[in-house]
Amino acid sequence: MHSMFSRREMLTRSGTGFGMLGLSSVLANEVGAGSSPDPMVPKKTHFPAKAKNIIFLFMNGGPSHVDTFDPKPELKKQEGKPGKGGNYMPSPYSFKQYGESGIPMSEIYPHLSECADELCILNGMHTSTPNHEPGLLMMNSGAQQPVRPCLGSWVTYGLGTENQNLPGFVVLCPGKPVVGPALWGNSFLPGIFQGTHINNSKIDPKNVIGHIQNRNLSSTSQRQLLDLLQQINRKHLEKREQDAQLEARIQSLEIAYRMQFEAQDAFDVSNESDTTQKAYGPGQFANGCLVARRLVERGVRMVQVYYGSGQPWDAHGDIMDHKRDAGHSDQAIAALIKDLKQRGLLNETLIVWGGEFGRTPTAQGSKGRNHHNTGFTTWLCGGGVKRGHIHGATDELGVNAVENRMDVHDLHATMLHLLGLDHEKLTYRYSGRDFRLTDVHGNVAHEIIA
Repeated sequence: MHSMFSRREMLTRSGTGFGMLGLSSVLANEVGAGSSPDPMVPKKTHFPAKAKNIIFLFMNGGPSHVDTFDPKPELKKQEGKPGKGGNYMPSPYSFKQYGESGIPMSEIYPHLSECADELCILNGMHTSTPNHEPGLLMMNSGAQQPVRPCLGSWVTYGLGTENQNLPGFVVLCPGKPVVGPALWGNSFLPGIFQGTHINNSKIDPKNVIGHIQNRNLSSTSQRQLLDLLQQINRKHLEKREQDAQLEARIQSLEIAYRMQFEAQDAFDVSNESDTTQKAYGPGQFANGCLVARRLVERGVRMVQVYYGSGQPWDAHGDIMDHKRDAGHSDQAIAALIKDLKQRGLLNETLIVWGGEFGRTPTAQGSKGRNHHNTGFTTWLCGGGVKRGHIHGATDELGVNAVENRMDVHDLHATMLHLLGLDHEKLTYRYSGRDFRLTDVHGNVAHEIIA
């Protein structure tokens, strides 16, 4: 342990600037990366993939299905009558059908409605809990209890990444959701697969990425110093048949060095045209969506963009808050879809939209809605799914998923399938048993695959 500290101290004192983009978290976890010389190199899929990358637009707090993508006119007829958890309350928003597919969408999505024919709406979603913390863990890691490896960690573990100069899994969140870093944690998977959290409240490459510039050493000197350090590490490794922690450290330092030079460009949205920046619109979520496109364009395997910190979609007091939250995200989401399509990237990029659960068709108080897990909406776009398609349904009041029901394990199994991964074969041996993202559950929804 003393020698490890000495090498780390050597880095710190030399001012090499290797601490950027999650290196500290990789070193802090100091979990082995297995026997592979480089665990992040692209890996073969189990079968031909439909998608290469994922952008997960996470609406933390739980958006209401009956106010967004699942209209229920029967709620108007039952207004004020008692239901589970309160009296039935119709949506204050009007719905129309859009595109050639005729997909119904709420008035709060005027921009996204232009992309109706690109969406695959999953109206039969359900999950096991109506509480934020376990719901967030379930949606992000497939388990209610902490802590299991998150979806992004499993994806990068299974596939690696196409750009060795950037993290394979990036999380853009202005602050932290309720559960925090556990939502993008690697748990027992090697630390190299942990998500790199970027606070996108203000995306400034020089500030978002710590130690991106080094005023003390030239690039050549940094390279020479790293080569010396890696030589020492490898000689140390030769004396041991397998030191997973040291192997992970060697890989992490090399990745961090390479990232210094490409990451700054990847996060610099000022390089985009005025037309593109205006298309996405202002605000931190818009910047997050634009950065997400720039990252998958550069080969990053998975990008997760959280809408706000905490749980902004948690509309207990007034469902009209959804108009605010949709207004801050609608334009950017539509721009992301159009931008990816225009660049020929939509077919290979799976976009996922949703939260940890939905909201009740009944009222909480006079104008709000409570948590709801027995029926809600998630939608997919691109990445090999059917376009302009609705899969699943809730009952006439939006209480329960009753047709083509999908739980979170089914969603995860389907997402992995689109990436060319068999969710039953993607396993990791830990504590005497084989773990997987879907545990002993999960069915692929082949009906939504194009």
